[in-house]
Amino acid sequence: MKLDTRVLPDLEALSGAVLDETLGIVQDAVKQRGRFAIALAGGHTPAKMYAMWAEKYAAQTPWDRIHLFWGDERYVPQEDLLSNFRMTRETLISHVPIPPANVHGVPTNIAPPEKAAKAYEAELKQFFGAAPPEFDVQLLGLGVEGHTASLFPGSPALEEKQRWVVPVVAPAEPPQRLTFTPVVLNRGRNTFFLVSGANKREIMAALRNESAWEPSEYPAGRIRPAGRTLWFLDQTAAG
Repeated sequence: MKLDTRVLPDLEALSGAVLDETLGIVQDAVKQRGRFAIALAGGHTPAKMYAMWAEKYAAQTPWDRIHLFWGDERYVPQEDLLSNFRMTRETLISHVPIPPANVHGVPTNIAPPEKAAKAYEAELKQFFGAAPPEFDVQLLGLGVEGHTASLFPGSPALEEKQRWVVPVVAPAEPPQRLTFTPVVLNRGRNTFFLVSGANKREIMAALRNESAWEPSEYPAGRIRPAGRTLWFLDQTAAG
């Protein structure tokens, strides 16, 4: 499978490259549609980008037009150390003047997870309308086994054709999570995979060696949006 890759020297350079692309899209989206919607990723790799956004580019960002969503979330309280929301708040949200109404966190305070997933899907529909959303930018990571968002190999969520958000049980800690489905992830206007670390070389090679015409064996390979998809790799991940 041919992947449109950008190889950067290290995580800091990778984060800067993704941020440069994102900020250019912000200006275009605000000009065309009056707002910019981004689906954020969790984990260690995007945290550097979020911190850089707050530290270096906060003054250049029209925060009243920026809307933050999350492509997946651990089903834990927002104060939990494993929460993607908490990580984003500590690295970005608490350092910039974004209106609270523009921060669309996953409602992990709603029980059970099924009800929380339906509530988040309802919020997405209120914001985007009835058709599946087309995020201006969606950030995705890559697990060593090929997972992305909280879509792991063998997950029934990979075959979902209707729902936008579903609860899943992942083979990782914490196992209970909420995730966007391919119904949403395959419609992004700009999809950026952020891949860092030598432990990602094997899965990157496996993805490259797959046929572009067959369904991928790996969840990340199943995400093939109609819009632009770029893979940002640091040198250790690229090999």
